[in-house]
Amino acid sequence: MKASVIHEYGGPDVLKYEDYPDPVLQPGEVLVRVAAAGVNPIDAILRSGEIKDRQPLQFPGVLGRDLAGTIEKLGPEANGLSIGDQVVAWAYHTYAERCAVQAEFLVKLPQGLDLVDSAAIPVVTMTGSQLIFVGADAKPGQTVLVSGAAGGVGRSAVFAAKDRGAVVIAGVLKKQLESAKNLGADRVIALDDPASFGELQQVDVVANTVRGKTAEDLLTKVKPGGTFASVTGVPANAGHYPSVRAIAFVSKQDKKSLECTVAAVRSGKLTMPVGSKLPLRNAAEAHAALAKGGAGKILLLP
Repeated sequence: MKASVIHEYGGPDVLKYEDYPDPVLQPGEVLVRVAAAGVNPIDAILRSGEIKDRQPLQFPGVLGRDLAGTIEKLGPEANGLSIGDQVVAWAYHTYAERCAVQAEFLVKLPQGLDLVDSAAIPVVTMTGSQLIFVGADAKPGQTVLVSGAAGGVGRSAVFAAKDRGAVVIAGVLKKQLESAKNLGADRVIALDDPASFGELQQVDVVANTVRGKTAEDLLTKVKPGGTFASVTGVPANAGHYPSVRAIAFVSKQDKKSLECTVAAVRSGKLTMPVGSKLPLRNAAEAHAALAKGGAGKILLLP
């Protein structure tokens, strides 16, 4: 099969489109023909070698965690699925024409959702919902500020917090204020507007998806005894706020969580914009575009 293969750490140009061995199914796995793979920041972090001490890659290897596709083959002990089922999952090594996935993590795609576009759903929506339900453990009636709310993880966290019954403030950039009105939050503020930020009262929870000074400043907006749950790590100044429970949250594969977010997208309660679709052979271009930022998920199509 063809895949986007990495042989060494480095910039986007280390991604090479070439022949790669077909997956060999293990017990409990199914073979999925990939319709689309989503591009996530973690892919670029792994590619760069930034976290190689904690999560080393094996070379040659294949990146990618978002998957949408069609089941081609069932391995032994893979139950509850059929050949031809259209599925989505948080999987691994998805920048390829085929991918082996544990059956227990696959979710059948409901009628009404586009197979290719659904590759934008798994990782960011599970991360956002778990940030609220697990990391922050937000309670009904609490005030929750979601930073970076216009992004995939952020908008998923806004939805999850509202679903939990919280009062939700969406923190975005000034240029995103108008579009952020459709996120479903109770209030939208520009985190890069000093006046608006200064007027912001302390909240029970900050669900953080941004880095740097903004994340550090947001710690001052958490009530004593409140929670700062972050998918980008604990800010450097966290030690100055001992009364705040600061958590570096890491999401994980969870079928039930994905079923809930897929249903929310199907019903229109949660939207996951797709910014661009590129051929798998252009994975290096996709990573370069990811580094520049922009609206919507980037998808790779084999």
